[in-house]
Order: sequence, then C-alpha cells, then structure tokens
Amino acid sequence: MKSSFIRIAVSGVFATLICTISAYAQLTGYTTESALKQLQFEQDLIRLHLPDTYRNHLYELTKRPNIAGTPENEEVIRYMKEVMERAGLDVRLYPYDVWLAEPGTVEIELISPERITLPNKEIPFYQDPYSSDPALHHGWNAYSGSGDVTASVVYANFGRREDFQKLREMGIDITGKIVLARYGGNFRGYKAKFAEEAGAVGLIIYTDPANGGFVNGPVYPDGIFSNEHAIQRGSLLTLDYFGDPLTPFEPALPLDGDTPVARLLPSDVAFHNIPVAPIGYGAAERILSKMDGAPVPEDWQGGLPFPYHLTGSEQLQVRLAVDQPHGFKRITNVIGFLEGSEFPDEWIILGSHFDAWGHGATDPNSGTAMLLTLTESLGTFLADGIRPKRSILVGHWDAEEYMLIGSSEWVEHLRKELMAKSIMYINADMSVTGPNFGASSSPSLKSQILEAAKVVPHPIFDGSLYEQWSERLKSVTPSIGNLGGGSDHVPFYMHAGIPSAGVSISGWVPIYHTNYDTFSMYERFVDSTFAYGSTLASAYGVLATRFANAEILPYDLSQYASDICTHLNNLSIYALENDRDVNFDALFAKIDRLEERTEMAIVRLNEKTEATYLERKDINAKLIQLERAFLHDEGMQYGTWLRSLYASVDPFSGYASWMLPGLQYSIHEEIEDEKLTYEIQRLGDAIDTLTNQIDAL
Repeated sequence: MKSSFIRIAVSGVFATLICTISAYAQLTGYTTESALKQLQFEQDLIRLHLPDTYRNHLYELTKRPNIAGTPENEEVIRYMKEVMERAGLDVRLYPYDVWLAEPGTVEIELISPERITLPNKEIPFYQDPYSSDPALHHGWNAYSGSGDVTASVVYANFGRREDFQKLREMGIDITGKIVLARYGGNFRGYKAKFAEEAGAVGLIIYTDPANGGFVNGPVYPDGIFSNEHAIQRGSLLTLDYFGDPLTPFEPALPLDGDTPVARLLPSDVAFHNIPVAPIGYGAAERILSKMDGAPVPEDWQGGLPFPYHLTGSEQLQVRLAVDQPHGFKRITNVIGFLEGSEFPDEWIILGSHFDAWGHGATDPNSGTAMLLTLTESLGTFLADGIRPKRSILVGHWDAEEYMLIGSSEWVEHLRKELMAKSIMYINADMSVTGPNFGASSSPSLKSQILEAAKVVPHPIFDGSLYEQWSERLKSVTPSIGNLGGGSDHVPFYMHAGIPSAGVSISGWVPIYHTNYDTFSMYERFVDSTFAYGSTLASAYGVLATRFANAEILPYDLSQYASDICTHLNNLSIYALENDRDVNFDALFAKIDRLEERTEMAIVRLNEKTEATYLERKDINAKLIQLERAFLHDEGMQYGTWLRSLYASVDPFSGYASWMLPGLQYSIHEEIEDEKLTYEIQRLGDAIDTLTNQIDAL
C-alpha cells in the first residue's frame, strides 16, 4: 500500500524541496513518483507569480468603470480574451441576452421643514484621478421600482426581518412611510422586500459611519473607510431563483440566435414595486438629525453624533423619486479551456465575475487580475509542452452584480455537462483585499485547501499562508467556513451540486461598491506592493493542479460525516432552545454508518493510486458524483431552484449560509410536523445515497 503522506529521503534536486515541505505536504491520491513531480511543479509555478504581472492586469482591468452591458465592459471582455489566448488557452465566449436595469435618474429631497436636495453621487478627489471619470454614475439600486413619493420617515435599523418585527412590537406603523435603513446585516434586496411587505412606499439605504465610516478609522481619501459622500450601489433582486429574471431554470440565449427561448413577461416577475435608492451618511444625517420621535433601542444607534429616533413628525417630509429603465442587454461570459492530457472530460473550474458598479478594483477585479496572473503562468508551462492531466477552466462571469446572472446562465446552459464532468469550482470574487488568508468551502475540499496553504509563502509574514492563518486564528488547524450567498459559487454548489469554495487573501474594504473602489485606492490602501495577488495565484495554482494531476481525486471524504454531524447537532440545540420537539436519532445513525463506510473506502482508495488508467477513470467518475447525492429536484420550500439539501443561501438575509436548509427552514419557521418529517426523510435518503456511493468506490 502506498502511503498518502509523502515523506521521502532523497538527494540532488529534490533534497531542499522535500526538507522544506515534508513536515507539511499531504499529497493524497498520488504515487511517490507523481508526488515528487507535483511538488517540484508547484515550486516552479510559485516562482512564476510576480507582483508586477498582477499589478499590470489590475491596472488594465480598472481603467474605466465597467458596468455589465456597457461598451467599457466589452473592452474588459476583449482584454481577458486576448490574455488567455496568448497563454495558449482555448477561449470560448458565451453570450446571453438578459433583462437588466439601467441607472436612470434618482432624486432625494428633504421637502420640509426646509427644502434641500440631498446629494447622491460621490465627489471626486485630486488624490484619486479615477474618481472624476465621467462614466461614473450616481448612487442607484438595480431593480428598484420606479415612482415619485413624498412621505414621513421611519428608521428601521438594518432593515432586517427581525428589525421590522421589532417595529411592529413597538407599535410603529410603516404604512405609507419612507423607510430609512442602514447597510449591513442582510442583503439590500431583503431590506426592500421587508419594507414593501410592511407597507412602506419607498426605501432609502445609507452607509452609517459606525459600519465602515469615520467611527472605524480615517475616511477616503485619507484612509480606506467611507466618507460622508460614499454610496454603496447594488442589486435588489430577491427572486426565488438566480440568473436572468425572465428565464428561470433555462439559459437566456441570444434573441437573434437559432434557439428560441421562452421568456416571462416582466409584469409576471416579482420585482420590487417601491422606489429604492442609496445615499451616503452625509445626506442621511440631514434626515436623521431632524427626526424627533421615540428613541431607538440601544443597539439601533448608529455612529452619527446625536441620538437616533424611530420616526419623524408629519412636518418632516422626504421626497424619493426613481425613474429606472429596464431592457434586454447582451452579456458575455469568457471561458478559457486548458485541456487535460489524460482526463480532458474532468474539469476543475476557477472563476470570478468581472462586471462592476464602478472601476471595481477590489470587487471584482482583484480576483479577475489574480486569475489572469495564474492563467499566464499555466501558459508558460503549456508552451513547454506541460499540461495538467485534467482540464482547468478559467471562467470570467458577466452581470454577477445584478444577482449572479452570468454564472447562473452558464450553469443552466451547460447543466448536464457540468454535472457529469465538474470536479470542483473555486470562486475568486473580490479575493485579493488584504493580508489574511482564509476560505469557505464544501466539506470535500477543506483538507486540500489547508494543505495548499502550507506550501505557499506569505508575502509579509515569515512563514506560509497556513502559518499566518493559524497564528491569526490562534488555532493549530484553522477553521474553514461554510459557503453562503452573494457570489458565483451559488449556481455551481447549490443548484448543480458541484463541490465549491471561496478562497481569498483579504482585509476590510468599507468603500465596497462605491465610486472610490479604484486602482489608486487599491495601490495606496490595500497593497502598494501588489504581492497579495501573485501570492493568491500561487495558492489557486497549487490547489487546482493537485486535483488536476492526482491519480485519484483527493477529496476529503471523511469531512462529510463530521460536518453533517456538526450541523445536525446545532439544529438539535436550536430546536431544544425553541421548544420544538424533534428526533434526529435516525439521522445520527445514518451518519454513523456513513463514517464507518467512509473509513473503509479511504483505505481502499489509498491502494488504488497505481491502478490501471481505466480503473482510476472509473473511480474518479464515481468520486465526481458524490456531492450530487445532496441534490433534490423539489428543491427548497422557499425556492425550487436551490436544490442542495446540504447547503443553501439564507432565505431571509441573502448572504449567510444555511446548512441542512430543508430541516433548518422547517424548524426556524415552525412548519408543521408532517413537513419536518418529510425533510428528515429527504436528508436521510441523501445520506444513504452518499454512503452507498462511497461504499461502491
């Protein structure tokens, strides 16, 4: 039996390499010979990643604001295509015609006791020449309703579900009012959803100085925190599916193409009806300072230097006018294919979106530039005739900012092929924003993320990414989080059942989605050396190629039972604390069986690294399908598009992760016992399917 833990005494070219790495590197799924080749390859790859390469890509990507569907975005598409073609990848374009909102016009006025027009666009600064680009727009929220309303104001804290419930408990009537809510706590679209459900006629969202403004540190242009003018843009779409609003479950193929596509009428889609717009805290202060109703609960107080109040008098009147056009626009995903030498139909997919609300230096182009840096390095090996054994795809998604549209359309378009071939998806959205390495992932990828971090040097810490991560978290083994919502892993993981992860080297960027997310800001306050981007390219390269070159795919099978057990225990505690009588004994028994069979399968797999090509191909084909065991055609009670019984987007915040979501929804929402019993059965069947698939390896 070949040990999966490579410790080899050698001399010559590999001696230093193995002395450096042997204490850390666990190359599961490799023979001794191929492990040595992979370790040497990784060191060569890491040396290719230079900060200047990353800097140049980031500079080119962020020259102009590049909103989806604009000519500037087309320039970014051309640039990415050229870079990947020069690297030797087969680049394919996937166009879709989707229903997008446009900035239109937004007016926010204080009507009385005095008439003041409130600013809704950032002012430029001489320190940042990008901030004066004429293509930059005023603050707006995509998929707002259009309308012109004047009303008194209610402050709703973060505009979360529980905040509106609290207002009801305090006897605050929102009917016919304009809601003022601060960013944070949930996805902005749910602020609009809950405000409209409560009877509001409009919503204004602002960035409070306590949540990334002057309370936290120096503001732009003297620091990275939001100044009084900074406005967070973003989509409001909160449908029960992702992607193009008019083509749920089906790709929005071009209108002028050969394949007809049935599209919903816009009037049949549950868009928000009320006007919604964002402002900075300078403008919000003009409203909040004049509110004189009941004081807010203590934890609702923000960072402006006066007491906040729940309501204003009838004399305090605010006008909100939004005129937002919508229409079909062409978006284009750009996919580079690096075909594998032995298993071309087994795909490792790396991706990031490239559309932005402005220049998008951190979000998303820090990730886009990183992937282009890695692509060029892989192209260097390709020029020397060195290919990975499996195919590596580099995907650049369009219109993510509108609600994951580009990636969702591609997954819907290629659903069958992706489910047959895809090994994993690693998401790089906004992934290079500071010095702190970290990740969230599906269970089967966690150990390999940890192992990849052990061989990549940290750019400013004396040690590896893993060592900096471990020291920062004060943990021998750093924890890896669970994926929630908010980015392009959602269609891959929660709709198509593809193991996924978000891996980043990060820091706090409070001026997210503002007109100040520029190359100048990045260079001055995020990373003047541009070394973080080249470092993360190395981590992605090591992780991707360890899967691409292994004899047996190195999924962490043991993590399934461990994580499911953790999530089920958490749900048991929640149910007990909320007087919900549930019995998960049958599920825990199934987890025990899964754990037992997994331990036996791991022993067998460790003996298969030197099996024949056909035997390994058969084993890997079975391994690829394991995550699909959690898919269920009925999906979730709150949306059939979300099909994974293991992980989902939180249906009430939009960002948080919901683990074992069918069960969680039934318990949290106090759904009748019959439905809870059905959810227990569905999850139990999925665990049985996973166990049987692992048993067959």
